[in-house]
Amino acid sequence: MGCRHHNAKSGGRRRPRRPRLRICLRKGCGHQFLPRRWNQRYCQDPECRRQLRRWQAARRQARRRQDDAVKVQHAEAQRARRQRAPSSPQVPKIPEVTAARGHAAKFFLPTPLCDRPGCHEPPQKSIRNPARFCCPACRQAVRRVRERERKWLLRATFRGRRARDREYAATRARRSRQQQDTTRATSFPATTP
Repeated sequence: MGCRHHNAKSGGRRRPRRPRLRICLRKGCGHQFLPRRWNQRYCQDPECRRQLRRWQAARRQARRRQDDAVKVQHAEAQRARRQRAPSSPQVPKIPEVTAARGHAAKFFLPTPLCDRPGCHEPPQKSIRNPARFCCPACRQAVRRVRERERKWLLRATFRGRRARDREYAATRARRSRQQQDTTRATSFPATTP
């Protein structure tokens, strides 16, 4: 049998990977925070969390309103409410003076909302396929977070480590080429006649 040898590269216990500082994904927040988990997307500020819950509720409500069964149910409920209302003749009021009541008093957001958390803007109009984001900045922010999480999960696999090594080697080669180009440009200044 023999003694068990520990190689410095592969053996022993590794330190747990610590995530770096991140920027909160919610639109309008922009706080930097140190995540406690690898997949934490938002800071833990109470106001930020309240805004996130509000955005999630608006998304749920918008999705629910698009369901045909819910539309029929809502129409029946409104019909029953109108029948229950007293039908006594009332003096017509001037619409400019009268305050809005019922549905007119509520501010309805457009049914689709941007997919970035905290963004209440409608998605861009698109001819080919339905858009999910209101602007390129929102799309890029969500894509950056998803890409970071995908890479974080992939780093723990053999395939991910090999891909990361190739990526780092390509970056080193690109930087060395850039440094060589700058040293050539500074060592041989262009002469003007």
